Amino acid sequence: MSGDGDCTAVIGLQWGDEGKGKIVDLLAPHHDAVVRFNGGANAGHTVVVGGAKHALHLIPSGILHSNVLSVIGNGVVVDPEGLLHELGRLEDSGVDVSGLRISNRAHVVMPYHFAEDASRESRLATDESGESGDRSIGTTKRGIGPAYAEKIQRACAIRIGDLACEKTLREKIQLSSRFRERQGEDGSSEQVLDAMVRQYRGYGESLAPYVADTFYLLHDLLDQGDSILFEGANATLLDVDHGTFPFVTSSHTSVLGIASGTGVSERRLGRVIGVLKAYQTRVGAGPFPTELEDAMGDRIRERGNEFGTTTGRPRRTGWLDLVAARYATTLNDCTCIAMTLLDVLAGFDDLRVCTAYRVDGVTSDRFIPDARALSRVEPVYTSLSGFSQEIDKARTLADLPSEATAYVDFVSEFIGAPIDYIGVGPDRRQTITLAAETGATA
Repeated sequence: MSGDGDCTAVIGLQWGDEGKGKIVDLLAPHHDAVVRFNGGANAGHTVVVGGAKHALHLIPSGILHSNVLSVIGNGVVVDPEGLLHELGRLEDSGVDVSGLRISNRAHVVMPYHFAEDASRESRLATDESGESGDRSIGTTKRGIGPAYAEKIQRACAIRIGDLACEKTLREKIQLSSRFRERQGEDGSSEQVLDAMVRQYRGYGESLAPYVADTFYLLHDLLDQGDSILFEGANATLLDVDHGTFPFVTSSHTSVLGIASGTGVSERRLGRVIGVLKAYQTRVGAGPFPTELEDAMGDRIRERGNEFGTTTGRPRRTGWLDLVAARYATTLNDCTCIAMTLLDVLAGFDDLRVCTAYRVDGVTSDRFIPDARALSRVEPVYTSLSGFSQEIDKARTLADLPSEATAYVDFVSEFIGAPIDYIGVGPDRRQTITLAAETGATA
């Protein structure tokens, strides 16, 4: 069946932390379901509503709207314990979580995935002589990579649906333990295995009211004319195929991950909104051509409160990389852009944006999605006039100083997509909407 083009995707265009949760929250009331299609609890979306901050890691941002379904798709890897804690925190703050649905095909992050993740990072950080190395990926150590690896290896991978069957769960945990023993890793005693089976069967019972075959759920919604908002976790430059490999996450973070992560064809998309921070940040290891390791970078970090939602780690900061932004815009075929955190740049006399790369004396305007090659890049900057006044109370384009609108216009023209949303603060109300409307047909 040909698509109606009535759905929307919200995709991060940088290395994450662009403010996707706020944009999803803004658009959610105009859709019938919000769907998370990739990643795990290594992602974090912070949504501020009426001054109240909600930190979401696995649950889609649509959960803050009681009339919207929030769906965790099959492409997500789920830590059941973390998910239950997140549900509890939301309920304690008065949020109705009855609209959550979890794919029975989503894979489960197990305790041994956490242990393997931490062990691999530790080994990568230290060479054979015990000296400090520089090969760690900078993961959040939430077991995401090992869980995805076991999914691809298939035999002992555990899915959410398996938590309902003690026999299947026990067989897969035992098989995984035997594999780890054969690979020279620590296995688990029968007593530990029994405890793990009981623990995860308990998680399965607690999550059972939310579990569904989300493939048919989503297609039933589409068949009755409802619209879906797809929420990406992490961001494009962390895509396992198209990001700065190997300093990437373990899933498809671009719009290309929607079909495999939900079972819904990309032909259903009417809009792809790329979310772009007004400057650049990165958490963890990996190349960062425009990084500012000075007082200017510190100033951006403090003004932007650039500390990880999931990890609490201070984010690396720098000027906006438009070469990377244009690459990500093209990859996702964005119909429009949401620029967030423009207010952070208030008070700077001059603003710089990277418009080309120079490598070995050769200048290019093409992004390099390979960490080793990208680390050798020298950014070529274009300088723009800064603006002094705070803009957090701006609600229309006319409320912005001319220098701020010139910055927005320059970015839009360079990356080749209109900027329909401008964030001037963390609250959902602190958004200038330039689109004709915020629904999926805007």
